[in-house]
Amino acid sequence: MAKINPSDIGRQLAVGEVAARSGVAVSAIHFYESKGLIKSLRSEGNQRRYSRDVLRRVAVIKVAQRIGISLASIHDALAELPEGRTPTVADWARLSARWKAELDDRIAKLTQLREQLSDCIGCGCLSIEACRLRNPLDELSERGSGPRLLDPGP
Repeated sequence: MAKINPSDIGRQLAVGEVAARSGVAVSAIHFYESKGLIKSLRSEGNQRRYSRDVLRRVAVIKVAQRIGISLASIHDALAELPEGRTPTVADWARLSARWKAELDDRIAKLTQLREQLSDCIGCGCLSIEACRLRNPLDELSERGSGPRLLDPGP
């Protein structure tokens, strides 16, 4: 185990140090900051400086991403934590319980989709009148046959 130099305890970290210690690229650190997942201060020379709690936050981000949690959900969860404090075991228990529920819901939806997928394999074109995946309630049948855009977005 590396010995901690007492003079380093309050010292802020440069982006390269955060990247090296967390095992992620500098560009990822910048990306996380641009998404509001972590924060930095600026030195007199306008260089980013990070407090040490950012190392644990980056670790939480990486674990959450690895299990498929969206950046929006990670952002919302980290926003609930006090600024400038390393996330604790209790914080992790709360975050992981929330994410477990999200994963359980996603698994249930994916399982249901998997079971419906065999109906589409027989068709192959996803344009049958009552495709349960693309047109789950046959909402577009009155517009005619063929593929239709079900969720046009904003």
